[in-house]
Amino acid sequence: MSENEALRAERFASGKAVLDSIHDDPGHSVIDSLADIAPELGHQIVAWGYGDIYARSELEPQQRQLVTLGILTALGGSEAQLEVHIDASLNVGLTPEQIIEVFLHSAVYCGFPRALNAVGAARKVFAERGLMPLA
Repeated sequence: MSENEALRAERFASGKAVLDSIHDDPGHSVIDSLADIAPELGHQIVAWGYGDIYARSELEPQQRQLVTLGILTALGGSEAQLEVHIDASLNVGLTPEQIIEVFLHSAVYCGFPRALNAVGAARKVFAERGLMPLA
């Protein structure tokens, strides 16, 4: 194995450990779904996204998930990714109420339609995990 291949494998293994610590099946399903069409994209999500970025020590996993939820809400059209990261947010210890608060706060900056779409994604994840109703 060349030095480049060894580094590539090491980055992937590091990212996979972080991915495993944050995500349940939904996060892994995203990577698995790319195997037959865009395996390099799956590799980069794990190696770069999780191995190089999520693994950094400057933010705690909960903080990273708060940022991720806010950004995905602002982007719009990212409900599938929001579902994966809402699930991950619960896995790292955020409460459903904190997650909804992110979407309320996001409405101020990116509008009610995007916040409502994010809440819809949260409703789906919360229902799947037996966390509804919140009130």
